[in-house]
Amino acid sequence: MRLTLVKRLLVGAPMPLAQARHERLGKAVALAVFASDPLSSVAYATEEILLVLILAGSAALSHSLAVALGIAALLAVVVISYRQTVAAYPQGGGAYLVAKDNLGIFSALTAAAALLVDYVLTVSVSVVAGIAALTSAVPQLHPYRVVLSVLAVAGIALGNLRGVRESGRLFAAPTYFFVVSILGMVGYGLIATALDLLPEAPYEPHPPGLEGIGLFLLLRSYAAGCTALTGVEAVSNGVQALKPPEGRNAQAVMTSLGVLSIVMFLGISYLAYDFGIIPGGDETVVSKIARRVFGTGVPYYCVQAATLLILVLAANTSYADFPRLSSILARDRFVPRQFANQGDRLVFSNGILILSGFAILLIVVFAGDTHALLPLYAIGVFISFTLSQSGMVRRWLRLREKGWRWRVWVNGVGAVVTGVVLLTLAVTKFGEGAWIVVVVIPLLVGVFMAMRRHYDEVAAELSLEGLEGPPEFQHTVLVPIGDVHRGVVRAVQYAKTLAPTATVRAVFVETDPARTAKVEEKWTKWGLGVPLVVLTSPYRSLLRPLLDYIDQIQSRGDEQMVTIVLPEFLPRRWWQHIVHNQTALLIKGALLFRKNTVVADVPYLLKR
Repeated sequence: MRLTLVKRLLVGAPMPLAQARHERLGKAVALAVFASDPLSSVAYATEEILLVLILAGSAALSHSLAVALGIAALLAVVVISYRQTVAAYPQGGGAYLVAKDNLGIFSALTAAAALLVDYVLTVSVSVVAGIAALTSAVPQLHPYRVVLSVLAVAGIALGNLRGVRESGRLFAAPTYFFVVSILGMVGYGLIATALDLLPEAPYEPHPPGLEGIGLFLLLRSYAAGCTALTGVEAVSNGVQALKPPEGRNAQAVMTSLGVLSIVMFLGISYLAYDFGIIPGGDETVVSKIARRVFGTGVPYYCVQAATLLILVLAANTSYADFPRLSSILARDRFVPRQFANQGDRLVFSNGILILSGFAILLIVVFAGDTHALLPLYAIGVFISFTLSQSGMVRRWLRLREKGWRWRVWVNGVGAVVTGVVLLTLAVTKFGEGAWIVVVVIPLLVGVFMAMRRHYDEVAAELSLEGLEGPPEFQHTVLVPIGDVHRGVVRAVQYAKTLAPTATVRAVFVETDPARTAKVEEKWTKWGLGVPLVVLTSPYRSLLRPLLDYIDQIQSRGDEQMVTIVLPEFLPRRWWQHIVHNQTALLIKGALLFRKNTVVADVPYLLKR
């Protein structure tokens, strides 16, 4: 009862199923829910580019703008491609459904595994990066970054357990606060630079490097900056969470997401290039830009607070999509069916809890270090990008709908470009930890296939096809007793009501002949006419003689059904269980997987 009250306090009252349609999201709130991840990625994508380029020396940082422009072009291609995906598949499901429909089940499961892995990483990376923004502004909190990250994940999970619309409203304000803050910083930074209003930049020591850059390092920096694209597919996975017309609203959200992400990413990259920002240390690149533009006044702390909030809440994109994709996989019998069940608040609670658990595990294992987690990031999402766009190419070539020629080109370019980036990511990040993702995804696909095979085998065994008339059971009811008391009498009463034609017997395992006589004497008076079978046990085992007796009965044929009625008295207080034998528990455990055997518990609740 107390647990129920706590749950109601934290999560809220249950919602009727009829409320589901009213939980749909409008475009403004949907942008906050689904775009918080790609929008937040701009807060660290530029930094990842610079951290790779600086390996070749400070002169190599001059290439950062060209790399950023290439990533922005790729982002535009992916957004346009996914607009077509949303139009073609308004039922949602994203890369999984597109690949399943056009490329086959193995490709679909690969896309699903990649997305599920990436969603877990999104939560971990976003939260850890948000806490890094906090510790940049307040360095005294740096030793507590893991604890703060875990608390942030727990808070976001709780918000999502309260419901889709409620969590969307909760997270909308921080998303738009971040957009306004970054655009304000970029806009003022550009104007102030043009008008020479900024004070002279403090000298930053340039770390030594190779003082030369090759193609491989450029590709590494490009791959590192492609974290800016993570989360772009989220809208296509959650189309059904939007208000009607779902497809058109999802396309509008995709367009807004693309425009805002590109403008903000290029703005931050240009200011970092123009200001000659050197990455590294305990301060983020965005913090260094904001400090250069605004000094240490209120606007600086507004940018840091907005960055903290958006990065932490960017995890909400995964909370919107991980449970939804898991529910689709559950309906297709590739993951446990519990993932398809909606909780009291019309959300997929099991998916939310599993996502939170894995994200917290990663944060703890990698000690809350953003740069340790990022090499694992983006591999999964680019696998899904490539498979989704390839599936769309196959669809246009197969159906040849109106405008299919130019649509093939759009999705074809998207598939080729994201495929090239995927290979680049796999090669450049493999030794840094990406091998973990490369190994985990095939393992997940194997688990999915095993799960589906299990469900298919169960369905085949339970099928009524080819079933002849069921045999008539010969029913034997056994009541194991260790003594004769009120609980035993009650159990015998119950046993006699199970079936009029059943054979009812009490079974006593003899370990002490002197005690047997006392039990038989009591049974004559209180046995209610039920015969008592005494089984001898020379080695004082209670279970073995009983199991042998059941085997003897069931050896007569497959139609022999045995029901074990267990009399069990229950003490009022938990500690009192310790001082009593748990014979009933042992019998239940021994009989759990026996064929044609049913166990019924008849509890007798003690008053004190």
